[in-house]
Amino acid sequence: MESPASASHELILPLRHQALEDFFFTVLMATFDVDQKFLGQFAKNIGSDNPFLSSVLYKVLGLSVLLTKKLVRARKLRRLDTTRDTKSLQLYHHIIWLSREGLVLVEQYILRMVADYVELKVLAYKLRASFYHNFVLYHNQPSINRTAIPSYTAPSNKGKATERSSLRSSPVLEIPMEGGPVRNPSSLPPGLTPISIPKPSASFLLPAIDYIPAASSCFTMAAALADELIPGSHPLRLSVKLEYAAYLYDCLHDGDASRNLARQSIRDVYDAEAGMDDDMFEDAAFLVGYLGKMMKRGLSSSGTTGSTPRNGSVATPSTPRARDISYSDNGIPPAIPSPGTQNPI
Repeated sequence: MESPASASHELILPLRHQALEDFFFTVLMATFDVDQKFLGQFAKNIGSDNPFLSSVLYKVLGLSVLLTKKLVRARKLRRLDTTRDTKSLQLYHHIIWLSREGLVLVEQYILRMVADYVELKVLAYKLRASFYHNFVLYHNQPSINRTAIPSYTAPSNKGKATERSSLRSSPVLEIPMEGGPVRNPSSLPPGLTPISIPKPSASFLLPAIDYIPAASSCFTMAAALADELIPGSHPLRLSVKLEYAAYLYDCLHDGDASRNLARQSIRDVYDAEAGMDDDMFEDAAFLVGYLGKMMKRGLSSSGTTGSTPRNGSVATPSTPRARDISYSDNGIPPAIPSPGTQNPI
C-alpha cells in the first residue's frame, strides 16, 4: 500500500510540470501580442510608401492571429490524442502549415524589403525566429517534448512488432529434411520482411528534421540586430529577448543562459536613455515583468539551481554598464531607480 507521502509526491510533480507549461505558454502569448501590435502599426504606416510590403505585412498579421488561436486550442489539449486523427492531428498540422506559410512570406518578401526600416527589420528577423521556434516545438526530429506530432503507429501492434523483431534477431534453426526442397537459411520466412520506420504524420507539410540549429541561428541574429538598432527599453527588443530566453530554457534546456539573458535584458532597460510614449512604456513594463519571472525560473527558494546545468558550469553575469544604478544583494536592479536614471521602467 502506498504511503501518503509518496502519493502526494506523485500528485505534486504533474501539477508542477503543468505550472511550468502554463508559464511558458503565457510568455509566448505575451510576445505574440506585442509583435502583432507593432506588425499592424507598420503595415498601416507604410501603406502609402510601399503598398506591396504593407499587403504582405497584413497577410503575416492574419496568419499570426490565426496561429495564436490554434496554439491556444493546442494548449488546451495538453496531450495529443493519437486515437482522434480527424481533430487533434489536424490541429497540429494547421499550426505547422501556418508557421510554414508565414516563414515563406517573411523570408521571400519581407526580409528583402526592410533594409530601410529599423524597427521593422528587427521585427522581421524576430518573426522568422518565432516560426522556426514553432517547428522545434511541434515538428522537430528528434522531439524535444511530448507535444510534438507522433508518427502513425497503432498501439495494438506493439506486441507484434516486438515479436517480429525478436524473430529476426534470433538465429535461424537448420532442421535437416530428407527429400524436401532446398532451403536458404539466411532468408526470412514469409511475412517477416523488414519493417520500415514510419515517418511523422506531418512530414507531407514539412521535412521531419532537426530545426534547433536553424532556430538558434535565427534567434542569435534577431537578438544581435535588436542590440544594435534599437534601445534596450524598446518593446520589440524586449520581445526578442523574452522569447529567446524561453527558447533557451524549454527547447535547449539551458537554464543558466536563459536566466542570464533575462537578467541582462532588464539591466539594458535601466541603461536605456531613449524616450518613449505611454503606449510603448506600458508594453515595455509588461514584458519586463515576464523577464523578471524568467530570471528566477528554475531556481529553488534559496536562489540556487535545483539541478545541474547542462554545460556543468554556472555562467557569471556580466557587469552592468550603468554606474549610477544601485543594485540589491541578489544583483537585481531596484524597483525604484536612482534619480539620475533616464526613462526608468
